[in-house]
Amino acid sequence: MNGTDVRTAEQATAASPSPTTVAFADLASRRRTESLAGLVLLGAAALAAIPALAIVGLLIVRGAPALSLEFLFGMPLHGMTAGGIFPAIVGTLWLVGVSLAFAVPVGVLAGIYLSEYAGEGRVARIVDLAIVNLAAVPSIVHALFGLGAFVLFMRLGTSILAGGLTLGVMTLPVIITSTKAALQSVPHSFRLASWNLGVSRWQTIRHIVLPNALPGILTGIILQVSRAAGETAPILFTGAAFYLPILPDDVRMQSMALSMHVYALVTQIPDVPLEMKYGSALVLVGTVVLLNSFATVLRYYLRRNRKW
Repeated sequence: MNGTDVRTAEQATAASPSPTTVAFADLASRRRTESLAGLVLLGAAALAAIPALAIVGLLIVRGAPALSLEFLFGMPLHGMTAGGIFPAIVGTLWLVGVSLAFAVPVGVLAGIYLSEYAGEGRVARIVDLAIVNLAAVPSIVHALFGLGAFVLFMRLGTSILAGGLTLGVMTLPVIITSTKAALQSVPHSFRLASWNLGVSRWQTIRHIVLPNALPGILTGIILQVSRAAGETAPILFTGAAFYLPILPDDVRMQSMALSMHVYALVTQIPDVPLEMKYGSALVLVGTVVLLNSFATVLRYYLRRNRKW
């Protein structure tokens, strides 16, 4: 190799980047991509949060002047153009309570069966398919089902019981799914250790699996409480009264409900003060937000005290 070739090789070596330089350039490129992805995701989260914050802000600004003890604990007067919303609050609690009394035992037991007993057989696949289809049914279809099954066929009439059962059927899929997911999140080694000690399957579920899955189960139940409290269509034909200024004392009675009350104020009754409309909506949304917040705090507390 002559001198010219040596100098050319040395120049090419000097011009080519070192492995360290290439590594730093690649790291900088990845960091720029990561920063860009973070900004895009932050923008998507902001787009999702801004409408909710705007709705809550509007309700607070326009509905807060209507809030008072008389408004919260008074009876509606003059065809709901004055007075309070206490019967609607009490009726909502009745409807949600009946729905939970039906949906929680059935949903939790069904979730236990699917997680611990059903395995991967045909029956489990059919039940899973039915749950998915039930979750996809629109709420107005649930209302028609409740009207046909509970009001007419079972002859419960338009009542709190019929409306609560309709809400319970609507909330079943999420309770079943959340229970199943919470149970499956418990490590299988817990079950194996219990079985190796001679403990039966049901005792293992009752004393080992269920206590460790309780945070997820309770969270799913509480979130469905907030959904049931805010639904209008399922109780429209089954249990909600348009105007009934009395407090129900039996599940066979009709009752007012907050969601139905807001719908009636906005669409059916003229000359209702604007503050009453926004105030009723604010109480409904505030109830849902409080329930969701309670679910979040409860989930954090239970998960923090979990030992695995």
